[in-house]
Amino acid sequence: MSVDQLSVTLTKEQAYALVDAVMERDDLALTASAHEIEETGEWVFEATCDRPPDVEAFNALAQQVLGGAVEFSVEPIDPEINWVAKSLEGLAPVTAGGFYVYGSHETGPIPAGLTPMKIDAAQAFGTGHHETTTGCLEAIEMLLASTTPQRVIDVGTGTGVLAIAVAKRIGGKILATDIDPIAVMTTIENARENGVADNIDAIEATGLDHSEIAARLPYDLIIANILAGPLTELAPGMGGIAQSGGTAILSGILNTQADGVIAAYELAGFRLVDHLKRKDWTTLVLEKR
Repeated sequence: MSVDQLSVTLTKEQAYALVDAVMERDDLALTASAHEIEETGEWVFEATCDRPPDVEAFNALAQQVLGGAVEFSVEPIDPEINWVAKSLEGLAPVTAGGFYVYGSHETGPIPAGLTPMKIDAAQAFGTGHHETTTGCLEAIEMLLASTTPQRVIDVGTGTGVLAIAVAKRIGGKILATDIDPIAVMTTIENARENGVADNIDAIEATGLDHSEIAARLPYDLIIANILAGPLTELAPGMGGIAQSGGTAILSGILNTQADGVIAAYELAGFRLVDHLKRKDWTTLVLEKR
């Protein structure tokens, strides 16, 4: 099997953003990672592919995520090396709110007072390193300080990191959905790894169209870390499944897209409670009126 590595030098924030965007898909790469070159302080994005990489598709994704074109380089690499394990070496633990997200490669002690979650890089979105995920974790931390939701849904769950965060704090039953069957399997595995398998029901669903979603409504906490376009399209449906007084935590939104998403959710019966900005990315906290 031939293995190729595609790489480009970016800022730290750009590199992690592109990692999460690539890992959200299952058709571009075996794995993706970001690491710092200690000698120069530069950050490098790398993607490992088991076939010639689709550079045009990578360019289109970079344009979407980073807002501009980049110059990728491609070179063959040794297929005998465990590149998935190697990619994990570049992912340092993340602290967001009161949560500590780390990979299985991390051997250091877990800081006292934080809720730990072991989440490895996989073919699903959400290692905890992107500002959209950290924004959601911070919003969850603030919400749980004042209320305990009873019916929770995580739409577009990815690795399950946000559903797991809620489960580890409050227990109960949480519905985690994703359009991607790989994400569903990843969520189930991560829930088991983090000791909350009994608390999370992961299902494959397109948007909000699933009998299991309908069977559990209304929801007093909706979490959706996807993209601004799908979030806007889902706004009427979100309004339909939300309990009066319930909360929606939304992310995957560029700061420049926030006003449009807010307007769509106001039309669906929500009011803006908080607007968290982390670099170029927004997390919205809304309440169903």
